[in-house]
Amino acid sequence: MNRRHVLAAGAGCAFSGVSGCLGGGASEETLPDPRDLEGRFDTDHGMEIGPHGGANGQVFYRDNAPGDEGNPAWFHTLVHSLFPYHFDRLDRGWEPTVVYVTDFSRVDYAVRKRDGAPRMPSPTAPDTFADATGLVYVAESEVMGGMGPGLHPFSDDGDAEAFIEEYGGRTIAFDEIDRAAIHGLRE
Repeated sequence: MNRRHVLAAGAGCAFSGVSGCLGGGASEETLPDPRDLEGRFDTDHGMEIGPHGGANGQVFYRDNAPGDEGNPAWFHTLVHSLFPYHFDRLDRGWEPTVVYVTDFSRVDYAVRKRDGAPRMPSPTAPDTFADATGLVYVAESEVMGGMGPGLHPFSDDGDAEAFIEEYGGRTIAFDEIDRAAIHGLRE
């Protein structure tokens, strides 16, 4: 068993231990599992998820049935799609059940050049996603996301620091990601 599989198993155990903090406890609500996004299209841009590179995301909202204006919603970029969409839904009073994003600590990845810029892969399998609130994000690195500057999520702080050593950037927590932070990343 390689290090990534051990980390993924540990992260899954940790997630189940804190899942009650997201929605009042597993006895009240069962969180939906991440979906396999292979061949799916996001509701914001209508673009195929996977070939663009970078972290993907999925958001499930409470009290909104699947199909209600994109619930659940999936995205091929965090900076240009997931977070702006999510902030708009929060403004409408939608309550998230869970936000999942790619966890690069769970993925054996290689940064490759595409269109002249280094890019992360774009995994779509369910086991590559983790609860977004428990991850650390690398911002302002030289590695691009699906549509430009990216946020690269990691469940292991050591993985994030190793990424920064090689590609630059800084870490931010989920609760530091707001409209101003996203706007700054897009410029």
